Amino acid sequence: MALFRVCLFPLKRFGPVNLSPFGPVPHAAAKAFAWVRCAPERPAHEYVENGMDRNQKAEVVSALNAHLAEVGVVVVTRNLGMTVAQSTDLRQKMRAAGATYKVTKNRLARIALEGTDYTGISDLLTGPVALASSADPVAAAKVAVEFAKTNDKIEIVGGAMGEVLLNAEGVKALASMPSLDELRAKIVGLLVAPATKLATVTQAPAAQLARVFNAYAEKNAA
Repeated sequence: MALFRVCLFPLKRFGPVNLSPFGPVPHAAAKAFAWVRCAPERPAHEYVENGMDRNQKAEVVSALNAHLAEVGVVVVTRNLGMTVAQSTDLRQKMRAAGATYKVTKNRLARIALEGTDYTGISDLLTGPVALASSADPVAAAKVAVEFAKTNDKIEIVGGAMGEVLLNAEGVKALASMPSLDELRAKIVGLLVAPATKLATVTQAPAAQLARVFNAYAEKNAA
């Protein structure tokens, strides 16, 4: 059952109004104000969700700030009119790739960026934007770019890999690179080492993998 709120309108502004089954009430015969039924009132839980209090906002900022401290890439996308179904599909694709897709009020997101390596993307947070992120430095970019290829209702705005800022083309270039799992698989195929060493290499973080590739390239060049 819909809830309704009562609004007070000054009759002198709107003129005679039809408040009875007998027709409009003349201005002279009406009181200065009249109570009329307005738009449906929102349920209480919607006010909690959409109108966060100070403590709730602080929790959102704290959680996002902690999340940003753990990710390897952040991609900023702009919603150009995606449907709920399309947004849900994108979130599911992000989740399957080990990435996240968050929509947060821009003001709160800017506060959350403070003290992280991603403060540089604050200027990108204008309009209906969202943050796609992942610990893998490629995963979020790859999913966002692939999704945008078949959906013109999402725009790649830019992003960052830590303190390295990326424009839209930079994000697309990043998306064309192999993921961390793919890099690890290549290392296994390239290196000749005992099984125990291979197991160690495949668990190495991205920075260590980059050094391994660099060393391997220098060895070949020599």
